[in-house]
Amino acid sequence: MPLPHQLSDKLTIDTPEQTVLEYPIAGLGSRFLAILTDTGIQIAAAIVLFTIGGLIGFGLIAAGFERFSEQWIVAIIVFLLFLLNSGYFALFEIFWNGQTPGKRVAKIRVIKDDGRPIGAYEAIVRNALRLVDSLPAMYGVGLVSVFLSRKGKRLGDFVAGTVVVHENTLEGVRPYQDAPPDETLPPIDISLVTLDEVRLIETFLNRRDSLDPSVRTSMAAQISYRLASKMNLQIQGWPRTERFLESVMDQARQSHQFRS
Repeated sequence: MPLPHQLSDKLTIDTPEQTVLEYPIAGLGSRFLAILTDTGIQIAAAIVLFTIGGLIGFGLIAAGFERFSEQWIVAIIVFLLFLLNSGYFALFEIFWNGQTPGKRVAKIRVIKDDGRPIGAYEAIVRNALRLVDSLPAMYGVGLVSVFLSRKGKRLGDFVAGTVVVHENTLEGVRPYQDAPPDETLPPIDISLVTLDEVRLIETFLNRRDSLDPSVRTSMAAQISYRLASKMNLQIQGWPRTERFLESVMDQARQSHQFRS
């Protein structure tokens, strides 16, 4: 068994469909690069905002609003500091599917422990504890937590049920939405596919570009072979396995069987 301080290099998830999902866990180096980039952006934004705030304050004083200008400037600065600290990370992770500009540069992403994309709840909770993780300075508590956790989790990740993983984008592979349908595939009986299997396929297709190439091809084979055996089909080799999963997903989206 690995020692407590040894970081596991992969997040392994056993799905109800007996298929194993694997994600490479982000280490301290990539996370440091991400936070360094995000901090630089925050500092630049703070300089711009405080410059604008100072100009507004001088304008209020010049207009004879000395009594109110000081209170309003302090309140605005406190609010902007909060937004730049926790709000910056939470908002980007909500709208950028688990990424901030820094995480995008470092090619890492926040996901749920079960491999699914995070939502607003997870983004807000994990970043609400960022202040605690940053104590006493330079993310001291967070660094200790990441170092001791096998999945590289800081306190915010433990509470939110999230983990930070690497994205190893494959060159030359188009995303699912841009892939043309494979006209050579045999007919698919979508009635044999369960809702859990559809969710598993969707999770894989949305995350495949973040997987190591060997893990990606192995997962595509596991899922497609399982489904193909139920339909008495023969689906051999990558990328045909992925094209098969794309076709199953397309038909599932069009089928009344999977509409809520």
